[in-house]
Amino acid sequence: MQQPLDRQASTSGCPAHGNVQLYGPSFGADPDGHYAHLRSFGMSAPVDISPDVQVELVTSYDAALYILQNPASFVRDSRRWKALNEGRVPEDSPALPMMGYRPNALFSDGAAHARLRQAVTDSLATVDELQLARQTQQSADYLISRFSSEPRGQAELMAEYAQPLPLLVFSELFGCPPEVGDRVIAGISGIFEGTAGADELLAGALSELIALKRRRPGDDLTTRLMKHPSQLSDEEVLHQLVTLLSGGTAPLTATIGTASALYLSEDWQTDLPVEDAVGQTLWNFAPIANYAAHYPTHDVELGDRTLRANEPVLISFAAANTDPKLTEHREQLSGKAHLAFGAGPHACPAKDPAYTIAVTAVEALLNRLPDVSMRVPFKTLTWVPTPWSRALVTLPIRFTPRSVQSTAGAGRPQTAPQRPAPAAPRPTVGTAPSVSGSPTPAKGGLFSRFLAWTRGE
Repeated sequence: MQQPLDRQASTSGCPAHGNVQLYGPSFGADPDGHYAHLRSFGMSAPVDISPDVQVELVTSYDAALYILQNPASFVRDSRRWKALNEGRVPEDSPALPMMGYRPNALFSDGAAHARLRQAVTDSLATVDELQLARQTQQSADYLISRFSSEPRGQAELMAEYAQPLPLLVFSELFGCPPEVGDRVIAGISGIFEGTAGADELLAGALSELIALKRRRPGDDLTTRLMKHPSQLSDEEVLHQLVTLLSGGTAPLTATIGTASALYLSEDWQTDLPVEDAVGQTLWNFAPIANYAAHYPTHDVELGDRTLRANEPVLISFAAANTDPKLTEHREQLSGKAHLAFGAGPHACPAKDPAYTIAVTAVEALLNRLPDVSMRVPFKTLTWVPTPWSRALVTLPIRFTPRSVQSTAGAGRPQTAPQRPAPAAPRPTVGTAPSVSGSPTPAKGGLFSRFLAWTRGE
């Protein structure tokens, strides 16, 4: 048996009978309170990640790092999942799309993982940071232009800005033609929304994109993956693109929204730059909150609990980053010591591009709308009631209506934006309509309209 990690006594208090539910309105209303309660179990705790799906959730920073950096004892291949193999996981469980096996780097181990990850890492390394910032700036300008000139002087920032912006940037990075980009955006948006047929729509669009790049290679991520010495099959390329989309766009949406809200909050220090707001988001509001399922290859003692072989162990990046034992020494740690991007062999390979996109997006908003403010206090904002992501449901803002001109080709702002004076809060409004709406995009979808706008059409 694996030698145990240094044993840690459970905190005082008697844990409640039964598993803690890490989903639903109660969790969404107070995720931090749930994590505080779970710490009373020790380094990890049993939770229901969705109805009838039990996992062990690691809440300790040290324990999370230990598991993430120990691939010999904790593997990622979910085909080991005991309850799933025994038919004890509901076929329609919302946990299956998040935890079920896919032939990509995220669910692979050993040589198979190294091969797929190398292709992704090398392809991402060719992305020029300044060009990426320009693409993000241009996407931001387009989205801001859609709502900033309306007389109402109000917008719902999550639906109108934070959600569509990463989708536009990734469609450009993938080298999508307009109509294919429309279907990629509609497909991945539909998957996040649980829309029937969205998975097939996305797969069809990416298959068409790959076939196109076989005929006409380009200077884009899709072509680089296809030309990599690892010689990925078309199916493997498709699955790596899906991983980049699902693992990149939703966390970026959460980061952009939360960092914007922090910067505009009543407690923000006006002399701090946007980078600090993004950094605080990654530490205190980990965009990927609970994920990275591992499967012990044998029983492992973790503090006062036993992690059973082939039973899923999830990492609570949100709880680990806010571990009270860690926060006492946070000032002595590197600003990048958080686990928002993971750690070990499966650490996010796109953390630098993600950081560039997030900072550029928040700066673009503040520079284009210098008097922007939130319509409600930060502490009254609500979080999505799912365990996977720490994202705001809505972010209602107001500003002086203005005409926003395109700044295509512009780089990152050279100076940090000036924070506007806070305005008196107004009642919040409901969620704005989804970006994609239907899994079948209308003619001239979001990406087509964006490309037409960049050409001045």
